[in-house]
Amino acid sequence: MLNGKVALVTGAGRGIGREIAITLAKRGAFVIVNYNGSKERAQETVEEIKKAGGEAVPYGCNVADFTACGEMITALVKEYGHIDILVNNAGITKDNLLMKMSEEDFDSVIDVNLKGCFNTMRHLSRQLLKQKGGKIINISSVTGVMGNPGQANYCASKAGIIGLTKSAARELGSRQITVNAVAPGFIETEMTKDLSDAIRENMKEQILLKRTGTAKEVADVVAFLASEAANYITGQVISVDGGMAV
Repeated sequence: MLNGKVALVTGAGRGIGREIAITLAKRGAFVIVNYNGSKERAQETVEEIKKAGGEAVPYGCNVADFTACGEMITALVKEYGHIDILVNNAGITKDNLLMKMSEEDFDSVIDVNLKGCFNTMRHLSRQLLKQKGGKIINISSVTGVMGNPGQANYCASKAGIIGLTKSAARELGSRQITVNAVAPGFIETEMTKDLSDAIRENMKEQILLKRTGTAKEVADVVAFLASEAANYITGQVISVDGGMAV
């Protein structure tokens, strides 16, 4: 259980982030639902948590903004006294073939997906060192392990998260701060629901379990890594992909 723990989940207004926030709250954590695009969706996540008997608040911040992230962490620590769990989930896609991809589309995906992880970790790390403990879980992707045509920017950002995770784990481990990554595969979310049947079937053929995954299956792994049961696990990348990257 996560009773008494404060968790910050970025990009928690929808999809996997929303499910992670709900799952952590159900296990006792007080959850800060970070959002950038839609306050309404973040509030919906908060309301769902409260209806289930949990506690949560929304907090708007663009994780790609280094200064804004610092202000967010400072404000949250001042308000709640501590942050015990950080889940870096915020992410965007701007797909295109490499030879057609604009510099702006490459930079924006790196800024949110990869630099966003750095920004929150950079500003929270000092507080976690003071606390002599904490859990950081970064959401990578199977594409960061395998690559994917038309997603050079996204794959680079998710592969970068793996390197960032391993480096931070080495730096912070002596203070009992664990840093791990979760690499989801083909998960049913708003980002995947509009894919054609042909693409879906092609993707399923690459999955050993021959089915798509659910956001809940990803969230349960995140909740495990955030718990005391995972105190001796750090620097790892756990794939939740049905065997896609085997």
